[in-house]
Amino acid sequence: MLEGLEVLAFDVFGTLVDWRTSVARQVRRVAPQLDGESFADEWRARYVPSMERVARGEIGWTKLDDLHRASLDELLAEHELDLPEDDRVELNLAWHRLEPWPDTVAALTRLRERFLLVPLSNGNVRLQVDLARHTGIPWDAVLGAEIVRAYKPDVRTYASVPELLDVPAAAAMLVAAHPSDLRAAKAAGLRTAYVARPLERGPQTPQPPPQELADFDVAVAGLDELAGLLLDG
Repeated sequence: MLEGLEVLAFDVFGTLVDWRTSVARQVRRVAPQLDGESFADEWRARYVPSMERVARGEIGWTKLDDLHRASLDELLAEHELDLPEDDRVELNLAWHRLEPWPDTVAALTRLRERFLLVPLSNGNVRLQVDLARHTGIPWDAVLGAEIVRAYKPDVRTYASVPELLDVPAAAAMLVAAHPSDLRAAKAAGLRTAYVARPLERGPQTPQPPPQELADFDVAVAGLDELAGLLLDG
C-alpha cells in the first residue's frame, strides 16, 4: 500500500468539510425566513448540473464561485425572496467558510509528516485558500479544477496531480467520500482511498454497497483510520 506513495490528493466538499450543516447555518443567519437544511440541499443539487453546462460547452469556463452565485440567484427567485446584493454576496461566501469534519485537521496534520497534501476539488483557488485558512487544513499546494479549467470527472483534473507534482500517477492517491470520483481517479492511474462520511447529506445519506468499495485500494471509516493505515502499516 505504501510502496512509492508520495502524494495524497483530497476531494474537499463532503470528504473534508461538512458543507450541509455549514451552509444551512449561514443560510439561517443571512435569511432566517428560509429552512437552512432544505435550502442547502437545493443549492447543492444544482452543483453538478451547473458544472455539466461548462463540460458540454454551453457556457465558457466559469469558476465555481460564479456557478454557485448563479444557482443562488435562481433559487432565491424560486423562493420569491429578494435579498439585497450585500446579503447575496455574504451568502455565496458560505462555501468559503465550511467547517471541517472532526477528524480532518488532526489526521491531515499527521499525514503531512510523510506525504505531500493537496486538494483536488472543483472549488476555485480562492475558495480553497479561504477554506484552508478557516479550517487549518495544512495544504502543500492548491490544485483542482480551476488550474486546468476542467471540472471533475474530466481526466485532466486527475492527471494534473502527478503532472504538477512531478511524480508517477501511481505515486498519487485520491482520498474521497464519493465512489464516482474515485472511479475516475482510478481510470487516470491514481491510487484510491474511500472515506465514509455517513452524515454528508444528513441522516439519510445513502451508503455504497461493500462490493463497490472493493474497487478501491483502501476503504476506511474515517481519516484517523486512513492515517493509521498509511503511517503505521
